[in-house]
Amino acid sequence: MKISIITAVYKSAETVGQAISSVAGQSHRDIEHLIIEGASGDDTLAAIEAAAHDRMVVKSEPDKGIYDALNKGIRQATGDVVGLVHADDYLAHGDVLADIALAFDDPQVEAVYGDLDYVSKNDTSRVIRHWSSGSYHGDQLAQGWMPPHPTLYLRRSVFDQIGVYDTRYRIAADYDFILRYFSETRAQPVYLPQVLVKMRVGGESNRSLGRVIKKSREDYAALRQNQVGGIGTLLRKNASKIGQFRMK
Repeated sequence: MKISIITAVYKSAETVGQAISSVAGQSHRDIEHLIIEGASGDDTLAAIEAAAHDRMVVKSEPDKGIYDALNKGIRQATGDVVGLVHADDYLAHGDVLADIALAFDDPQVEAVYGDLDYVSKNDTSRVIRHWSSGSYHGDQLAQGWMPPHPTLYLRRSVFDQIGVYDTRYRIAADYDFILRYFSETRAQPVYLPQVLVKMRVGGESNRSLGRVIKKSREDYAALRQNQVGGIGTLLRKNASKIGQFRMK
């Protein structure tokens, strides 16, 4: 079972090395790691080279944003399964991809996902928010449910069937894609009840109030476009995050 991991990188010299190392250290060895670097112009390429491993391919050129970069990686991927490890994230333990590959041994499985920890940017041992997504049932999309996007692994054939990320969305193309896939598929996704990914807080969608507002507007547009729900769904989606925060 070959797994293609895509890492879109732009000006992430401080964190991309850990993302790469978390992939290189996986017990599942049949992988390709596609690094799509957006011509950062800082020390990012040097950090990538310092962490390089023998199953990694680097493409460095300007892009039109993270979803454009991810689409480049998807089109280049040769694996049976495709997943993402963002430049600010890392896989939670060394058997993540082995556990995912085992789930895909069933040829009927199209999608596998799990849980995610948001961690402090300056102290990754400190969990700020724990996202336990739970098993999926068909009516949950309209209730605001979604899996943590960085934990979602899909068969390569899914992208052939429904396309890639819609770059008209600058922040919420992942949510649009999830709505598109989960509202169309008849296959039952597999939920792994474990933390698969650690994500530093302060990412593209939540680094400022303005970005949060823009994200909500794009989420609403995606809901309407995919005919899944409206303002009520968006409110439930946002409200579901409250219980995920860990107060210490």
